[in-house]
This record gives sequence, C-alpha cells and structure tokens, in this order.
Amino acid sequence: QLQLVESGGGLGQPGGSLRLSCTASGYILDYYAIGWIRQAPGKEREGVSCISSGGKTNYADSVKGRFTISRDNAKNTVYLQMNSLKPEDTAVYYCAATRDVVCNYSDMDYWGKGTLVTVSS
Repeated sequence: QLQLVESGGGLGQPGGSLRLSCTASGYILDYYAIGWIRQAPGKEREGVSCISSGGKTNYADSVKGRFTISRDNAKNTVYLQMNSLKPEDTAVYYCAATRDVVCNYSDMDYWGKGTLVTVSS
C-alpha cells in the first residue's frame, strides 16, 4: 500500500519561504497525481496544488505565483516550495495521491498525516 510522509513544516516568517516534501513508500509515485491540501484552524480543507503524473500543475488562486509544486520521481518525492509566506498560509498541510489524471481533493486515494506550517513573526 502506498504510504506518504510529509516533512519540512515549521515556523516561517511572513515574506519568507519553506519547502515541504512528500515522500512515498510502498509504490512508485510515477503513475499518481499528487496534491497538497491544507486545513487551517476552524476552516475546511482547501486544495492548494496538484501535479499530474505527466507533470502538469495547477494552483489555488490564493497561492498562485507564490507556491511551486514539483516532483522528483527518482526520489519518489513531491515538493511544495512556498515563497512570500503570509500568516493566512498557517495550516496543516497534507499530501495525497490519486491514480486519476487530475486531483479531486475530496476524493484522493492515499493521504499522509500532515505537517504543520505556522507563519508568524
């Protein structure tokens, strides 16, 4: 079974950067679309970004131009580079995988346990 582990969360400064990693075990990620989904305190989960097995990407409007998703299939890892951080980016960030071509954030097949990102001065 595919297992996903997120890392790289922590405290970030407003205007600063963090890079999240999502590393898979159990299966190779090549055939999966991978999404990053976040949940802020008291709010519903929000799809942040998705990268297809072919490398096509999409982003939520709230992070477009600031976040970049990428994948390194040789390392079985997907990254989320987060720049120009804002306090409203504070959330638990989950990575999730699907065999579908695109990410349906409410119906992903496998989920990690999440990593907390706090943006504060």
